[in-house]
Amino acid sequence: MRSLFKTAVAHDAPVEEKPARLDDSKETGGVTADNPNSSETESDVDAIDETAQAGVRKIEAITKVWSTRDLYLAYILIWVIYFVDAMQQGMGGLLTPYVTSAFYKHSLTATTGVAANIIGGVSKLTLAKILDVWGRPQGYLLTMCIMVIGLILMAACKNVETYCAAQIFYWVGYNGISYATSVFIADTSKLKNRGLVLAYTSSPYIATVWITGPMAQSVLQGIGWRWGFGIFAIVTPIVCLPLYFLFAYNQRKAEKLGVLVPRKSGRTFMQSVMHYFWEFDIVCLILLSAGFTLFLLPFSIYSMQTYGWKDPLTLSFLVVGFVLLVGAVVWEKYFAPVKFMPWELLKDRTVLGACILAAVLFVEYYIWTAYFNSFLQVVLRTSVWQTGYIGNIYSIGSCLFSIPVGYAIRYTGRFKWVALYFGVPVTMLAIGLLIQFRHAGTNLGWIIFVEIIYAFAGGACVICEQVAVMAAAAHQHVAVVLAVEGMFSSVGGGIGGSIAGAIWTGVFPVKLMEYLPEESKANFDDIYGVLQTQIDYPAGSATHDAIVRAYGDSLRNMFIAATALTAIGLAGVIMWRDIKIKNVKQVKGNVI
Repeated sequence: MRSLFKTAVAHDAPVEEKPARLDDSKETGGVTADNPNSSETESDVDAIDETAQAGVRKIEAITKVWSTRDLYLAYILIWVIYFVDAMQQGMGGLLTPYVTSAFYKHSLTATTGVAANIIGGVSKLTLAKILDVWGRPQGYLLTMCIMVIGLILMAACKNVETYCAAQIFYWVGYNGISYATSVFIADTSKLKNRGLVLAYTSSPYIATVWITGPMAQSVLQGIGWRWGFGIFAIVTPIVCLPLYFLFAYNQRKAEKLGVLVPRKSGRTFMQSVMHYFWEFDIVCLILLSAGFTLFLLPFSIYSMQTYGWKDPLTLSFLVVGFVLLVGAVVWEKYFAPVKFMPWELLKDRTVLGACILAAVLFVEYYIWTAYFNSFLQVVLRTSVWQTGYIGNIYSIGSCLFSIPVGYAIRYTGRFKWVALYFGVPVTMLAIGLLIQFRHAGTNLGWIIFVEIIYAFAGGACVICEQVAVMAAAAHQHVAVVLAVEGMFSSVGGGIGGSIAGAIWTGVFPVKLMEYLPEESKANFDDIYGVLQTQIDYPAGSATHDAIVRAYGDSLRNMFIAATALTAIGLAGVIMWRDIKIKNVKQVKGNVI
């Protein structure tokens, strides 16, 4: 973003770019239309903002010159991309326990995603700068390539360590594609319709919920989990590239028509390398990613070390991780030429509150779902495809319910009430009910009921949190606030995975050894480390009963922790301003 990150953001409050005259006494987002920082004029509210970042100017030029056909085609392509990514993600989640079990490391199921979630989230701020400095299509293409590399590495991995590294590439790419398309949506839709459009782009999950379970079971029984990832390494670029070419074509069209005038930097190649090194604040990116990863990993692996928390490896990870995080703060405050974090935007209580809610939702989700698929198969004796259906209830329920939520936001012009009175409270209720329903013999209908109400509440929360951060920012800051919200989400996922791993590795093996009959204790390592071994013991046998009791003790702590932490999200929602978005004009050109 050139010098914008250390100058313009420091002085401009989040603004609504050109609202109609508002007669509502409530707050309407950012500051009022007569703010002198607004770059628009009464004579041409659709003029390209020449003071904005290059990426913002490019997308504004694209939306001015593209046809309605191209607009609708873009949304069709985005829907297809979400459909394929949803299939892959759903199937990959079901395959992960079998990947770790293949290397006798089922207990590391939650740990595999810790570093991936953290790095995938932190990298979104760098991607935000790429989208704003280089352009939306270029950043989108880069993340697609990274995702494909991750899928190839997952298919070819020879151990859990390689699989974890592959997960980092995959989640950086997957989160990047999801983030880039979210920015496209923000660029090409009116604020009052944003919630409804976000619901539309999430609708593929309604279909994939029926596909991923049978796909995973078919892969496991047929071609094997490696080709399960390999197929999508081929399919992903086929479905993603058309959207890139559509935006690149219309950007070229804008240049030919003179709507967008290319600007030359005048820098040499090495000057450009150094410029972008500081512009993207690579130093802070490395410090934050490594710091969070090293600090959180010990919570998942401490029980596997000889001396537990006192083990030199565990202690060194904690100390080095903490030092790196402190180093990131010191670097940002005293030495960074361009700031990595948009601190001025985080001073807006709506942006900060939405980020808190985003983090909390991911923390609680990754805590209670980390071993939930294994619980369903071992304790409730569901098959892989049944487990997939149950696990995907969230996808179909949240996507279906997000549509009426989008309509409600469009009709009322407000979003805070949905999260405050329904979304967060019902989320707490749903997770709390699982504390009672974690035992063997629980009717599967109760689990499905809890998943449904959790899905409805989750759909409402996600739509509201995304609308909240976008409503509080001007168009030129939308990519940044979405990146910050995404970073909070992903780091929250890493924290949730670490907490789940700490609870599991601290409770499950101890209780398992305590409950196992003497004749089965010799097989402890296989029982603890391999999911299929746990499943193979017949229901009602002494060994299976011991496994079920150990699951119950472990999951009880996970569900209690997730329920308690969700209360913090309610405080985040209370922080939001009650912004009326109905008449706010935030984007330009031919948009939805």
